[in-house]
Amino acid sequence: MTIAPGQVPVAPHGARHPLDPDPVRSSKARAVFALGLMGALTGLFVGGVVPATLALVLARQARREAYASGGFLTGAAWLRRGERLAWAGLVLVAAAVVAALVIGLVRLAGAPFGHDYAPNVD
Repeated sequence: MTIAPGQVPVAPHGARHPLDPDPVRSSKARAVFALGLMGALTGLFVGGVVPATLALVLARQARREAYASGGFLTGAAWLRRGERLAWAGLVLVAAAVVAALVIGLVRLAGAPFGHDYAPNVD
């Protein structure tokens, strides 16, 4: 068999070793997605900071475990989606806090400061 220059011969894949584990979806990836979704849904109510933060911490652990498993833990797509939702939840929390501060400062600036005395009082 002759091989054209630049081509790589395709080796037939051997049978899997019997001691190799079956690829399974990481349960942490599901948890990251669920927590990220909760963080995004409750982000405007400032309560989303807790599940979003937990999702990001759990995502870091899940990535480490998936790397250490050598490809036998799947669920990277769910992990990415969960991380994006968690970051979106944190952005919504930050936007809600900034909006509340601006509204509070505007109301404080419009309110009279100190006592309002009658015009004939020195």
